[in-house]
Amino acid sequence: MLTRNCLSLLLWVLFDGGLLTPLQPQPQQTLATEPRENVIHLPGWRSHFQRVKRGWVWNQFFVLEEYMGSEPQYVGKLHSDLDKGEGTVKYTLSGDGAGTVFTIDETTGDIHAIRSLDREEKPFYTLRAQAVDIETRKPLEPESEFIIKVQDINDNEPKFLDGPYIASVPEMSPVGAYVLQVKATDADDPTYGNSARVVYSILQGQPYFSIDPKTGVIRTALPNMDREVKEQYQVLIQAKDMGGQLGGLAGTTIVNITLTDVNDNPPRFPKSIFHLKVPESSPIGSAIGRIRAVDPDFGQNAEIEYSIVPGDGGNLFDIVTDENTQEGVLKLKKPLDFETKKAYTFKVEASNLHLDHRFHSAGPFKDTATVKISVLDVGEPPVFSKPLYTMEVYEDTPVGTIIGAVTAQDLDVGSSAVRYFIDWKSDGDSYFTIDATEGTISTSELLDRESTAQYNFSIIASKVSNPLLTSRVNILINVLDVNEFPPEISVPYETAVCENAKPGQIIQIVSAADRDLSPAGQQFSFKLSPEAAIKPNFTVRDFRNNTAGIETRRNGYSRRQQELYFLPVVIEDSSYPVQSSTNTMTIRVCRCDSDGTILSCNVEAIFLPVGLSTGALIAILLCIVILLAIVVLYVALRRQKKKDTLMTSKEDIRDNVIHYDDEGGGEEDTQAFDIGALRNPKVIEDNKIRRDIKPDSLCLPRQRPPVEDNADIRDFINQRLQENDMDPTAPPYDSLATYAYEGNGSVADSLSSIESLTMEADQDYTYLTDWGPHFKVLADMFGEEESYKTDKVT
Repeated sequence: MLTRNCLSLLLWVLFDGGLLTPLQPQPQQTLATEPRENVIHLPGWRSHFQRVKRGWVWNQFFVLEEYMGSEPQYVGKLHSDLDKGEGTVKYTLSGDGAGTVFTIDETTGDIHAIRSLDREEKPFYTLRAQAVDIETRKPLEPESEFIIKVQDINDNEPKFLDGPYIASVPEMSPVGAYVLQVKATDADDPTYGNSARVVYSILQGQPYFSIDPKTGVIRTALPNMDREVKEQYQVLIQAKDMGGQLGGLAGTTIVNITLTDVNDNPPRFPKSIFHLKVPESSPIGSAIGRIRAVDPDFGQNAEIEYSIVPGDGGNLFDIVTDENTQEGVLKLKKPLDFETKKAYTFKVEASNLHLDHRFHSAGPFKDTATVKISVLDVGEPPVFSKPLYTMEVYEDTPVGTIIGAVTAQDLDVGSSAVRYFIDWKSDGDSYFTIDATEGTISTSELLDRESTAQYNFSIIASKVSNPLLTSRVNILINVLDVNEFPPEISVPYETAVCENAKPGQIIQIVSAADRDLSPAGQQFSFKLSPEAAIKPNFTVRDFRNNTAGIETRRNGYSRRQQELYFLPVVIEDSSYPVQSSTNTMTIRVCRCDSDGTILSCNVEAIFLPVGLSTGALIAILLCIVILLAIVVLYVALRRQKKKDTLMTSKEDIRDNVIHYDDEGGGEEDTQAFDIGALRNPKVIEDNKIRRDIKPDSLCLPRQRPPVEDNADIRDFINQRLQENDMDPTAPPYDSLATYAYEGNGSVADSLSSIESLTMEADQDYTYLTDWGPHFKVLADMFGEEESYKTDKVT
């Protein structure tokens, strides 16, 4: 309180004594001071030319947060130099919290806080104050701005925003090894007092760990902490404000610390000797047992590699590591035989894969154990003397001939007799049989090498004492060839010779094939037959490599004289007995060019004109046939159309009104009729002849003429006709044609009812019978109507 009064006095001396002046002129009124604390003096008005003299200005107040008193908390006082204490000045307050948080006494200027404040929610409030005349309501001074700051108290404890924490540190770490840094946050004002100064300490977790009271860094406090002894630690950390003094608020958090593993333990076998029993029938590669070394480490530090120490079992056994269980799996590399050796003893070594050099001084990170394997006797099937038997037999060998034998024996103690039989699944045709006791194989049918050159089947051997114990072996029998087929030309050849061929030309290379053996197995010879060797046109040249060439002997050949030549060729093989055959080759004479390229080999080509091929002639003939077919089809269609027209004109006679299907040709058509004549029946051009066409008959309903005066209809038609004649948009053709005049040459004159002056009842249609047979039906129709009317009247 004393400090505030001193500060107020100092400010009053500076301003009121004239030591400080404003940048702009102020109002005329003299500034006064109020002799009490927390007072703000509002500036008055002065003349523009007078020296400024101001009272001290206090532009901020302080108010305690979390005030719990029953009365509103006093904040400060506003006072104007113009306020003489006569009650003529009114003080107003506006800005942050005015009226809701802070109130002002309009007469005295006292400011109070009407509710509890929280600095952490809002640290200060900016308000504006003004003094006005209570009568005129006009401001006496300009509006002044000031600040009310919320003064902090220690009402917030430190909080670990990131807690709880999880940390790890390697086992066997030295004292002071870094583990983790924790941090607590205090919401109080760090610039005011010790409310936000935090000190860290450990409440739980000693003596294993320590913490720096200022930084919150956690370190190890004991050396050689072993993960295999204890792996998890829970440390309780406290953060206390007020510098850790009595009365400070505190917050806690938990730090879970895990000791991570290092390879500080070697693998150890739980026992020095392992006993295993293995049947002698165990297949190669199968697992025959497992052994395990224990390593208390974790993860890759506990990975173990097993190996067999060179010695008794190095060639028969192997050991690998099971990655899931870290066990050593013993496997068989070679078959076991109880009759040969009944037991094996060897050593197995276990060692770590990942070593840590810091712990080499503790000793070697490996261990050894002895493995003893006892071989168990198992009843075994007979064993053949060979894995595969190969035999040979000539084809056509008599049935029952022995071609070979197989042997199998029981190697078990107290060996049993063996029986043999053929696996019929592999020898379904039963070409061979086997003696069940001796194992001899003989033929049961005649063999043909050309049909089947090789036989492959299985023989099964079983014990007499235990027929379920069987073994099998494959038998391969090759059928040897006997020379029984003569060689023949391998493929049919199409041989041609040019008419201009010269003597000594090779026109064809031929080869032979023998069904007995492949050509690589024997030698073939080629020659002409004796009857063809007399005055030959061709000869055979043997190349001594199982091929021969057909050679010409004449100077030129003629197709007109002889088109085909037949050449008998004799082919012999080199086997015993010698087999030979005569093969006739056909040689065709062809026309060739000077280079020897064949042009034609057909006889018809001799008689064709030079330069015109057979294909061209065929194409010409085909075109002629197509043209003739088109002409015949056209003539037939014309006749059919003419016949249909005649039939229509003669047979299409119907008793109907005949109409002319002749549409007007427009104004340009002056041959059919005159349009002017249609409009004026008196104007007729005698020199115009009508072009009549074949009329078609239509069944039109009979229209009764109107009974009204025909003058109205005539006027209506003439009016519409005139309108169409005067219409410029009318089409050029006759859209409306009124046939009101039949023509002067007509016996009946006009048939139109438009110009008829008499009624229908006055008409006499008896004259229609005189017009001929074409009007007979019309006369009958009107005659019947007249008779019907007469009868009705009577």
